[in-house]
Amino acid sequence: MARSKLVALVRTLTLAASVGAPSLAAAADLLPPPPPPPYAPPIEVGGGWYLRGDVGASVYDRAKYSTSYDYAGYPEANRSYGNEVGGGGFAGVGVGYQFTPFLRGDVTGEYRYSTGLRGSEYYRGPDYDNGLGSYGINKSSGHFDSAVVLANAYFDLGTWYGITPFIGAGAGYAFNHVSGYGTNGQFTSPTYAYDYGNPQYGGCPCAPPTYNYTPTYTVDANGNATPVYNSQATTKSYKDKTTGSFAWALHAGLAYNVTDAFKVELAYRYLNLGHASTGASFSTCCGEAGAGVKIKDIEAHDVKIGVRYLLGGLVAAPLPPLVPDYQPAPGPLVRKY
Repeated sequence: MARSKLVALVRTLTLAASVGAPSLAAAADLLPPPPPPPYAPPIEVGGGWYLRGDVGASVYDRAKYSTSYDYAGYPEANRSYGNEVGGGGFAGVGVGYQFTPFLRGDVTGEYRYSTGLRGSEYYRGPDYDNGLGSYGINKSSGHFDSAVVLANAYFDLGTWYGITPFIGAGAGYAFNHVSGYGTNGQFTSPTYAYDYGNPQYGGCPCAPPTYNYTPTYTVDANGNATPVYNSQATTKSYKDKTTGSFAWALHAGLAYNVTDAFKVELAYRYLNLGHASTGASFSTCCGEAGAGVKIKDIEAHDVKIGVRYLLGGLVAAPLPPLVPDYQPAPGPLVRKY
């Protein structure tokens, strides 16, 4: 009896093991799901290329004007000038490249205008008989504008709290345009030096002089003689002209990172525009023509606001290939007899 119970128990355990073995094997083969794909950090698209735009205001140093009249024989020391280029503004655009976190460069083009050219010129003429001299004054005015192309390099000094100080330099070419330039003058001389009413010149007050060397004097009650001077007004206009000249600049400023791709700048710039010239002159008095006026050492001090935009900005890096669906290994082969 005991033997039969033992045999029955063995058969029951064997049957239970054969039924549960596949389920246990399958459970053992179930693994946790795979980890998610790694995070893709942002990358720059478009390389280091950027676009820029600037607007600003300018103040010019006093320029050096050449003489507007031919003073052959007049001592240079006897002439003085007071000339200036009026303040103005400018606007420009450009394209650049950020080579390293500290070095970048761009090429810019801009249009500049000023409130005008103004000047005055006082001179003394030669002394005639009896030491009597002549003198005159000319007042000039005109318009000045310029188109400037510059290649610039900048060094960014580091970034703190989103603010990047920088310095830079540039060189290029300026197309300086002078228009509407003219002078109004007053020349005073002893009456004996010029006979302005000479009939052979039609009474033109600007005609070539006739030296009669007969001084005219007024005599007071005490017998004191005073020379009589004669003043004549003269005007000249000049043809418009555009002059090309080497230009160079120095920069210093601050850039603020509005976003990783958009920056705003506040900067100072010294800009040397070289020189400009008028065309030939034409006198409204008797058709007298002459050389133009040269304006040298045109120097501007600019304050400007600019923006820079990194082309393409920042986007996410491409994701790695998708992990194939997990397939568990097949369970053990169970043979039934």
